[in-house]
Amino acid sequence: WLGGDEAIWSDSSLYFGIFALFLPALQLNFLAGGMLRCSGNMRVPSMLNVLMCLLDVVFNFFLIFPSRQVEWFGVTFTTPGAGLGVEGAILGTVLAELITAGGMMWYLCRRSPMLRLSGERGSFLPRKETLSKAFRISLPMGFEHMAICGAQIATTVIVAPLGIIAIAANSFAITAESLCYMPGYGISEAATTLVGQSLGANRIRLLRRFANITVWSGMLIMGVMGALMYVAAPQIIGVMTPVEEIRMLGIEILRIEAFAEPMFAASIVAYGIFVGVGNTFVPSLMNFGSIWGVRLTLAAWLAPTMGLPGVWLAMCIELCFRGAIFLARLWGSNWIYKLRINR
Repeated sequence: WLGGDEAIWSDSSLYFGIFALFLPALQLNFLAGGMLRCSGNMRVPSMLNVLMCLLDVVFNFFLIFPSRQVEWFGVTFTTPGAGLGVEGAILGTVLAELITAGGMMWYLCRRSPMLRLSGERGSFLPRKETLSKAFRISLPMGFEHMAICGAQIATTVIVAPLGIIAIAANSFAITAESLCYMPGYGISEAATTLVGQSLGANRIRLLRRFANITVWSGMLIMGVMGALMYVAAPQIIGVMTPVEEIRMLGIEILRIEAFAEPMFAASIVAYGIFVGVGNTFVPSLMNFGSIWGVRLTLAAWLAPTMGLPGVWLAMCIELCFRGAIFLARLWGSNWIYKLRINR
């Protein structure tokens, strides 16, 4: 249905099927980490998620490949391995998720000073006003994530007919680009916590300062990361694949995307700010309209003539547009004034 080559159907279905079985663990990890961050604890969720990435790499190393000889600083030794291939890849991922989710839930329920269940008195039944506020904030975000996932599927449908080389280059480039935008998401989560707690303390001026500091910080850091990605694109893609065709195409599209990183940061961090104050409806519509109205339209138009670079050019244009509209809302609208009225 996505347009993938028949040669990858079996392995892709196996990977997706096993991953889907463990989505509840991943969801618990997201929920527990989000609650800890909003309570002001950034350290524990960050450390556990870093641990998940490291465990994923370690498990994949031993589960994907068979036993083999490796030379390290002139010394040859044999590494153990299960040789499970694709099954090993997904099993390594879900094992890392299970360990991290277990650690996150244990800390949330037993160790967190603000959120632990032990020693608490009273009823845990949710109140009507609590449920109402939760749905008001979360439903737009839920629909937005569905729209973004749908857009990713639509992008795959656009890229798949371009061939296996394009699919591989697209996948490697997305992985490489994450080195740039992951700091932005980290700053966004910090922004959500800082502005949310400032709003809870009714310190609106401090909230505005945190909003400005985090947005500028995100844009600066991701701008630097984008410049580094442009310069080091050959080395980054070269680490991932030795295939020359994939490497050259990956370098080209990474360098296109590098120009969008500062504005991408603006949209990421500004969205985190709006989430922190419970303002999710309009930002969700902005994300939806930008991705479906700009990115996919341009990608479908440019892909037949430009190939994969056209898809990534469309992405670059859309990210710049999305960053501009989020900055316009953050700095030009009256959402701060409405917060004052509501408080």
